[in-house]
Amino acid sequence: MATRRALKAVLVDLNGTLHVEDAAVPGAQEALKRLRGASVMIKFVTNTTKESKQDLLKRLKKLEFDISEDEIFTSLTAARNLVEEKQVRPMLLVDDRALPDFKGIQTDDPNAVVIGLAPEHFHYPALNQAFRLLLDGAPLIAIHKARYYKRKDGLALGPGPFVTGLEYATDTKATVVGKPEKTFFLEALRGTGCEPQEAVMIGDDCRDDVGGAQNAGMLGILVKTGKYRAADEEKINPPPYLTCESFPHAVDHILQHLL
Repeated sequence: MATRRALKAVLVDLNGTLHVEDAAVPGAQEALKRLRGASVMIKFVTNTTKESKQDLLKRLKKLEFDISEDEIFTSLTAARNLVEEKQVRPMLLVDDRALPDFKGIQTDDPNAVVIGLAPEHFHYPALNQAFRLLLDGAPLIAIHKARYYKRKDGLALGPGPFVTGLEYATDTKATVVGKPEKTFFLEALRGTGCEPQEAVMIGDDCRDDVGGAQNAGMLGILVKTGKYRAADEEKINPPPYLTCESFPHAVDHILQHLL
């Protein structure tokens, strides 16, 4: 890893770290205010594919988080950028609420498959259509491959098992654009003037948030909220820079030890 530099940016996961669906993590709003009082840039990075960036921002504002749209970088944004770069017409296996983030993208006569978390569309006819497109040579673009995520009623399957199923059935490999891909974290920092060695990532997913960020050269802080399960910190090597109870504790550590 490159020489560590003075901290300039804090990347923060959303669902599971600041909130779980429509409930904020206790003390998270006040902790964010304290972090904003420091001389660091804050970016909110999320793999969510269940809703558009606008809907996500509305949810956060309803929970009284002081966040602006230009501070949010989503895997949907990264997926759209890749679709435009490849100039393909995707079959969009995403939640209907995420479709606004693909407004203007041509989807007639698809020649690619873009898959995110889409519980209402993960049925045999839709998956079989994707399967046939892939057999005909269409590229598979996975918005992310999370195994599971946290809902109010407990843990739930993420898109990862469905992406892996399509890979297995068609003997292809998906291009993954969200966390934990190194390119996702570097894209999130683009235009900030901040190098990975000057950033720290806070998240509840040991592999996708912390492992991905550390692979990109950042520090990783794992919080024991959201999808965290006991001993998750032992599942990656190197282990998280820090494992703590929640986002407010992570902010306390940053303010006391990294600035």
